[in-house]
Amino acid sequence: QVQLVESGGGSVQAGGSLRLSCAASGYTRNLNRMAWFRQAPGKEREGVAAIYIISGGTYYVDSVKGRFTISHDSARNTVFLQMNSLKLDDTAIYYCAAGTGVSMYTVLDRSAFGSWGQGTQVSVSS
Repeated sequence: QVQLVESGGGSVQAGGSLRLSCAASGYTRNLNRMAWFRQAPGKEREGVAAIYIISGGTYYVDSVKGRFTISHDSARNTVFLQMNSLKLDDTAIYYCAAGTGVSMYTVLDRSAFGSWGQGTQVSVSS
């Protein structure tokens, strides 16, 4: 079992920045990928950014490229999402996710992840 706890959400004006953190605990030995997803009201949960822990390879949905950066601190088993130039459309609940083994799904597909955090709210206002 892997437990994920997110922090860092909040309210910010458009153009501002926030940094989300997600600490993993429990049986983390076999984790090989972590990601951030988000879900806005009335919309499906979408993959925002993902990182492979060993290689450091990163992936982003087109709408956040150049604005968001995902990173991982192996010593603390923590993944971060630095969000800059925030837009109104970035308003959502952001969820951390972790996965093990080989997945048949793409890394921004929620089916590639078996462990989820409780979510943290990000609200962007004009």
